[in-house]
Amino acid sequence: MKDSDINIVLAGNPNSGKTTLFNSLTGLKQKVGNYPGITVEKKTAKIVVNGFRSKLIDLPGIYSLYSKSIDEKVAQNVICNSYDSDYADVIVVIADASNLRRSIFLLTQIIDLKIPVVLALNMIDVASKKGVVINIDQLSSEMGIKVVAINARKARGLSKLKKAIIHTKENARDETATILDVNDVFGKIIKVINSIRNINNDYASFLSLCGYDMGNSIKQKVEISILSKNNEIIVERLQAKETVRRYKVIDKIISICVRNIEPKGKYKITKIIDDILIHPFFGYVIFLAILFLMFQAVFLWSKYPMDLIEGFFMNLSIWVAEILPSGVLNDLLVNGILAGIGGILVFIPQIALLFAFIAFLEDTGYMARVSFLTDKLLKGVGLNGRAIIPLLSGVGCAIPAIMSARTISSWKERIITIMVTPLMSCAARLPVYSVIINLIIPENVIFGFIELQGLVLMLFYLLGFISAMLIAFILKFIIKTSKKSFFIMEMPSYKIPDWKTFIYTIIEKVKIFFFDAGKIIVAISVILWLLSSYGPGNNFQEIENRWVDKENAGKYIAAEKLEYSYAGIIGKTIEPVIKPLGFDWKIGISLITSIAAREAFVGTMSTIYSVGDDGVKTLENRMKSEINQDTGKAFYTTAVGISLMLFYAFAMQCMSTIAIVYRETNSIKWPVIQFLYLTFLAYLSSFLAYQILS
Repeated sequence: MKDSDINIVLAGNPNSGKTTLFNSLTGLKQKVGNYPGITVEKKTAKIVVNGFRSKLIDLPGIYSLYSKSIDEKVAQNVICNSYDSDYADVIVVIADASNLRRSIFLLTQIIDLKIPVVLALNMIDVASKKGVVINIDQLSSEMGIKVVAINARKARGLSKLKKAIIHTKENARDETATILDVNDVFGKIIKVINSIRNINNDYASFLSLCGYDMGNSIKQKVEISILSKNNEIIVERLQAKETVRRYKVIDKIISICVRNIEPKGKYKITKIIDDILIHPFFGYVIFLAILFLMFQAVFLWSKYPMDLIEGFFMNLSIWVAEILPSGVLNDLLVNGILAGIGGILVFIPQIALLFAFIAFLEDTGYMARVSFLTDKLLKGVGLNGRAIIPLLSGVGCAIPAIMSARTISSWKERIITIMVTPLMSCAARLPVYSVIINLIIPENVIFGFIELQGLVLMLFYLLGFISAMLIAFILKFIIKTSKKSFFIMEMPSYKIPDWKTFIYTIIEKVKIFFFDAGKIIVAISVILWLLSSYGPGNNFQEIENRWVDKENAGKYIAAEKLEYSYAGIIGKTIEPVIKPLGFDWKIGISLITSIAAREAFVGTMSTIYSVGDDGVKTLENRMKSEINQDTGKAFYTTAVGISLMLFYAFAMQCMSTIAIVYRETNSIKWPVIQFLYLTFLAYLSSFLAYQILS
């Protein structure tokens, strides 16, 4: 049962401006990326269009109704299946006016399905600059539908579009109008399927013959399947034949309605830029240079705001400790909650910068060039250029990155991409890297401009990518499939980001990161405070009695209490397993809590090292002062630091990622295999690093 007067569906090719139009019509701040595959699920919103209560649905990008990937199947089902709750009363096809031929292939299919449709010509100003001139009235006449020129980014032409939608809804098109008469092309079998379906819709029957869900009953599907088998129908040949004939019709329409003149200078320059950015040698050099600058900036630009945040929490902790009476509540707030939250909040500047760089690369159109550039490289390891989107997105967060793998049509390539994406160092690992790098890497500048800590950070991110490639190469031979895959990608125009959306995106990503992580960290911090503040028997009382009347006893009492607390007991239980990696029982506790989320490491260590009566110190200073009881020297050596960073670089310590892999693969097998091989890889790499470096 519909809860609106009109279902309005936005459909179109990837990167055509659907999501931008959705945002303009609804006011919702949805993520807009300048590369195919950003919308991996349908989005809905309630709006009023010229007095009609309307449900607006933004579908994933789709080039045609021949769905292959998961997101394409979502779109195809909504468009074709009349029993779907989102089935359209009116479809708005958003087309890139600068590439009309490609864009209207989908439009002609929808027209032939007899679904009321409006064509929204987006970026008509860009088309004009490229030398493409479209006669809108002529195009409307040839198609038999309303055609409206819009600029989704600047919200222009929306009132005309709304009028066209309502007009199309109230004045149904001539049901006899078609673009391609498949009945003439494919003979009597279409009429037979029409009789089976009890509906006179030639193109819907043709798609039924091709095996797509057109809302047919089980009985109808069985009858059509038998008919297809008896007539020895090969679907791929049918589709190829239809595509060739449909493009002949489209080319005829375009020859009437579109003129091409000399493009303006800007787009000649675009070609020159592309020749450099996707050059087989210089393209990679530029890409690595961009990564280098990104990670240098993450460390250099974030230092001042990080110092301010750290100073704020230090002063806040001291203030809370002074105004509240000493006791359990004081200890809980200072050493439990504030230590945990402050330990993660201090890294927000670095995380925000990382998200900002990724968003900028997406929005400008450069990410699509990276896909094209890396296709040859990825093909050698069993993937194609489309896999670079999930892999690079994994630098932000593995969860949306794994979901974006839905755009990959090949099952094998999609599974491999999902299996290796967690190897890309996500933002949750950044706090861990930052703490350890500050402990073991000096703040030196080499060659006068290279920040050493930033360079080390970049190397660990590159390590993740190289490891992903190696594992993908191995999986290429293990996972079998008979189907071949193809990589087709059109370069989007270069764009200046919409700065409002850009800033909003960063804020939202940081908010999600902090509040999602914050819930976990506060809970873990409180639990850890309890576990580290209490222990079995009379151990705590005995420790206090032993140190009574001794100078500077506070920190020694705190250290011993922690060791004999419940937290200490848990850590010491697993210590024999992790000791060959250079880890002690304190790190062991952090490894356990990190299973919930990687970033919990920092909050856990903050809680552990904040236990005591001598005031609040920063996490790094407390860790620097840690002494190895066996050697009497600093515990956090280069060997321990590298070992710990390698463990976090490879280990799949994120329950949410495990859950999303299960959901995306619809099988417990793949997340189990993924967890086991990543844990093994983490342990082995840490073991070797510590044994070699120590």
